[in-house]
Amino acid sequence: MNQHAAPARSNSDLQLRMKVAACTLLIVREKIMNYSGHVSARLPGRDAFLIQPIDVPRSGLRPDHLLVCDYDGKILEGPEGQRAPAEVSLHGEILRARPDVNSVAHFHHDLTNSFTLVEDVPLRVVKNHAIRWKSGIPVHADPAHVANPALGRAVVGTLGPHHAMQIRAHGQVITAESVEAVLNDSIHFVENAQAMYHAAVLGKLKPLSDADIASFETYFQRGRHVNKLWRFYVESAQSEGGVPADWDI
Repeated sequence: MNQHAAPARSNSDLQLRMKVAACTLLIVREKIMNYSGHVSARLPGRDAFLIQPIDVPRSGLRPDHLLVCDYDGKILEGPEGQRAPAEVSLHGEILRARPDVNSVAHFHHDLTNSFTLVEDVPLRVVKNHAIRWKSGIPVHADPAHVANPALGRAVVGTLGPHHAMQIRAHGQVITAESVEAVLNDSIHFVENAQAMYHAAVLGKLKPLSDADIASFETYFQRGRHVNKLWRFYVESAQSEGGVPADWDI
């Protein structure tokens, strides 16, 4: 019996649940997320979103585990006894403030976060798909867990209009227009950080110039690329049992 009665779920609701669960499993599979972190998705037509409970392992997340929370972090629907994650306000406040965002990922990738731990070496755009962040990658100065709405609103202030940010000595926040896109961007964000780290070992860095970015943008089709990457990771995982083969995603 649920602690919050759930209405009958539509096919689109069930599919969105499967996508959030699959995205989480895939990010774990890629060693971007581990025992901590979460993916959320806005529920169309509602001031509410899906997010996993605090006590369910990311490696075993299933669609029925997901909670429905409002932007204040209150649980509206979910399995009996489950609690929202400590940083539910991070997701709720971003989704409240940014109507262009339909999915948020928060994780704690150590190598990527290392760029917040040194002076004068900010994370830059060095790979072509990282042009998603050409407007900038802000760093939130407060490393604390985003454990209440006030701290969530502070994160929103740092994020501004950008599509990703780092929280100093803490982790990453990725925002996107869909669950598929947030997987795409999470992978590319970490790939860009890894490339910059390894390039810095070899010699002087050469971030992409404005001309480089403009050249790549002339032929890049984001929707097609997001779908291509989603299909690759989903089908690879399903063929190896990492994501259930019968999920409609």
